[in-house]
Amino acid sequence: MLWIFYILSIVAIHGISADESSNHGPKIVGGSSATDGQYPYQASLRLNNRHFCGGSIIDKRWILTASHCLTGFNNTAISVVLGSNTLNKGGDRYASVKRWIHPYYSPAFIRNDIGLIKLDKDIVFGDKVKPIALPKKNFEKSDYPATLSGWGTTSYPGNAPNELQHIELTVIDQKQCLSASYRNTNSNICTFNKHGEGACHGDSGGPLVADGTQIGVVSWGVPCAKGHPDVFTRVYSYLNWIKRIKEDNSL
Repeated sequence: MLWIFYILSIVAIHGISADESSNHGPKIVGGSSATDGQYPYQASLRLNNRHFCGGSIIDKRWILTASHCLTGFNNTAISVVLGSNTLNKGGDRYASVKRWIHPYYSPAFIRNDIGLIKLDKDIVFGDKVKPIALPKKNFEKSDYPATLSGWGTTSYPGNAPNELQHIELTVIDQKQCLSASYRNTNSNICTFNKHGEGACHGDSGGPLVADGTQIGVVSWGVPCAKGHPDVFTRVYSYLNWIKRIKEDNSL
């Protein structure tokens, strides 16, 4: 069985709102709580104030996330909260005016799983709210550390934490990534630490960062941290698409 964090499963199964979230035990699965402002690019995607996916700030009006986080909604259903490590308080709220699902996104094969949200107003940047850099070259390192941050559940099934969690993951060799599943292509990056450490529901769409650059977007895996690689969309593969969408919708 695969996980791919569709919002309906999060809202319908878990029913976790920002006010109902708890903070007991390890999060992300094997992670720890981030310090205030440690990940200023982190975004929380909300539906009726319920966190369901992560995202990242890439420009003054733009949030990068996964396509599967955006399916099934109209352009203005989602709100985005920035600048807070906690789901139940703080942060600045922005409204989506339009969202883009990649035109070749495949739910069956979970390919081209990348999406964009344009916000209703310019993001107010500060110490706790900053964009993350996108890669200028392809990430080709293996056995290399990368950081995942998010509000993913502690287990499968489980509850969303109130505090933002983070974990250092290890990017595995690309040949290992490709051999892990027929779904994987060179437009994916895989990470693997050990059983009990990895992404889970609610982390989807969130950023994987190495050397200050976002190299991946949380896409899918085997639920959750059960000894299989986590799969991310490789951001570098979609730089031209991101640039084109932003330029065509700059007004």
